[in-house]
Order: sequence, then structure tokens, then C-alpha cells
Amino acid sequence: MLLIERGQPPGQGFWAVPGGKCKAGETEIAAAAREVLEETGVVARLEHPLGIFPVRRETYAFDIHCFAGHWVSGEPRVTAEAKSVRWVTVEEAKALNLAPNVLDAISLAAKLLHH
Repeated sequence: MLLIERGQPPGQGFWAVPGGKCKAGETEIAAAAREVLEETGVVARLEHPLGIFPVRRETYAFDIHCFAGHWVSGEPRVTAEAKSVRWVTVEEAKALNLAPNVLDAISLAAKLLHH
């Protein structure tokens, strides 16, 4: 799984899946693929919806539409939004300071993609 250590709020310092906001007229899956490329330099073919994961805090709230897919091209790189970028197994991810719902999402992705 490709994870990033967030370099900016919200979630700064936590490890998470790459992601961000949808642009006007953009589908959730297209936004997810664009954010993976922008945040990591990796082109991904996203195919499988994993679910919607709500994030609720005192000062903000949003829903994360999470997708699983496969690496197509590109080498992971650090960006302004991603302080660190790593390929990890689910077991390796458990040792990281994960953002809420990340372990659930990547565990589901691992099961779905490794049939």
C-alpha cells in the first residue's frame, strides 16, 4: 500500500492514504487518482470503491471516499503535502502513526486486491 506522512493540516504528522478535495465536475475516483499523482508522483489505476470513511473533529468534518487499485507508473516522491512517502504492507503500517480509518481501509484493500 502507498502511504504518505501528511506534511500539512489536517492530519499533519499522521500517515494516510493520498487524498484531497474533489474539483468541480470531478468524480470521487478521478479526484483520488489525481491526488495520488499530485501527492506522490505515482500514476494509479483505481478501480475498487472501499467505502466512505467519515472524519469528524471539533473544527472540521469531511468524508473520505476511498478506492483501491494498482500502480501503473512513477516512483514515489516527497511533495509539499507528503513529508514522507512509503510502500508498506498492512503489518508494516500498524507500526506507523496512522490517521483514523487508514488501517481499516488498507486492510480491506489488501483483501480485495490479493484474491
